[in-house]
Amino acid sequence: MATAASACAGRRRENNHPCVDLTEYRESEIERERIADLLELASCERDSAIDVGTRDGYLACLLADRFRHVTALDLESPVVADKRVTCVAGDVRSLGFPDDAFDLVVCAEVLEHIPPDDLEGACRELTRITRGHLLIGVPYQQDTRVGRTTCVQCGAENPPWGHVNRFDEPRLRTLFPTLQVEQRRFVGTNETTTNFVASLLMTLSGNPYGTYGQDEPCIKCGARLNEAPIRNSTQKILTRVAFWASRATQSFKRPHANWIHLLFCKRHDGATSAQLASMDRTVKERARTRTRIVTDASALRVGGKPTGA
Repeated sequence: MATAASACAGRRRENNHPCVDLTEYRESEIERERIADLLELASCERDSAIDVGTRDGYLACLLADRFRHVTALDLESPVVADKRVTCVAGDVRSLGFPDDAFDLVVCAEVLEHIPPDDLEGACRELTRITRGHLLIGVPYQQDTRVGRTTCVQCGAENPPWGHVNRFDEPRLRTLFPTLQVEQRRFVGTNETTTNFVASLLMTLSGNPYGTYGQDEPCIKCGARLNEAPIRNSTQKILTRVAFWASRATQSFKRPHANWIHLLFCKRHDGATSAQLASMDRTVKERARTRTRIVTDASALRVGGKPTGA
């Protein structure tokens, strides 16, 4: 979403890549792989879909090729040229839609930005508005010690890209306890990591190589994180030692996926079907019982007529 769910509006930089135009980033291999996987998973429904945290509406426009009704939502109403897409302003923590409003709810690259105290509530809202499927995409096991920034205004340390939450599959399942995982995908490869010593040294040096220029402001004071603090000679030495310390354990680290995509299915659909099937069996059983009673009563009447004659 605008300041709480996207790397930037007109540009983006991620995983220590230089800041690039968003259109150019869309053409990168890693982004095309991520989008392609989301679209493949999103082929489960054909009526209504919503892209929560749509940014520029790119994914929403692609969904419009597959769904009859598509809504694009961000903190500020997005500007999308595709007339098939309905643009609305909203907050994932309090979505202004009725229960079971959409066949498919897509929420990719959003949950890592939600304040931790609001995360469970946001997940409940996403669960509430879907009547069929919920597609979640988040960075997988991200080492948020890499790329941290230091605010020059208040001195607070910030996670890269404003990613205040870290996810793996068990945590995602816990956040959506009433939903059932239908499909799971891992996308991309990430070898970026560090260790405790290197991270501490980088913090002491002022985090000079963090994700400065990101769209997300300081999580403490709200100031822009445009540039790193000026370092003294001691901090420059600490920075060099931090790089050495990080390289010392790099060979022991295993690469992992860059993103995890989970397609959830709302289990109440199955429960409703089971309830309807149970009700149908009950109705049929009662009908059979009534038939037996009527048959028995008719037999008694028929058999009684000669006696009364």
